[in-house]
Amino acid sequence: MNKISKNLIIWDFDGVIADTECLWMENRRQLLKKYFNVDWDLKTTNHHIGGMNWKTRLLTLQQMGFNVDEKFEDEGTELDYQVLSKGISLTPDIEKIFARQDIKQCIATGGTKEKTKLKLKAVKLDKIFTPDKVFLSEMVARGKPAPDLFLLAAEKMGEKPENCLVIEDSLAGLTAGLSARMTTIAFVGSQMNNNDEYISMVKDLGIKYIFKTMDEVYNFIFG
Repeated sequence: MNKISKNLIIWDFDGVIADTECLWMENRRQLLKKYFNVDWDLKTTNHHIGGMNWKTRLLTLQQMGFNVDEKFEDEGTELDYQVLSKGISLTPDIEKIFARQDIKQCIATGGTKEKTKLKLKAVKLDKIFTPDKVFLSEMVARGKPAPDLFLLAAEKMGEKPENCLVIEDSLAGLTAGLSARMTTIAFVGSQMNNNDEYISMVKDLGIKYIFKTMDEVYNFIFG
């Protein structure tokens, strides 16, 4: 049994396994500028729509008054695929956590099936996180910040919520982890999140465990 007595790690992908959330948000930022002349910076874009699946993202933008539909997200996804074709990298020192055999591990992400498949292949994790260990927002009625996806992942992996550890970066994902009543780690080592302002917002959610490196995450879990 590991230090914090958990049986399952539930990973987010973007901004945690790889520093990719900033790439997807930059693409959405450019589209908002293109179609609505909205001059958001990357931080503002992430604050409003970071960590969400495409349906929740569209709904959020619509509620803010933007006339967006699936075509908007289709164009964003095409830009994302262009980025993926250039390659992405794993977060430093994360592989030693993946190598541990004494704890179950899976991924719960807001990405689509095809995009997630490409991301895992790009960082050579498709053999570790096989389809039975990857859970997508399209599998549940409500995406993050609702807890549904994490609860589904726990159920399918044969664990109770209280025995699960969520590793997330976005406010939406962290909220989902807390709502699922799972031990929730905020990883803030990504380009967008490694700053005092964001860390303050994470703390305001009630997150107790906040780490900037995967070495810190490893030591917290395994001692």
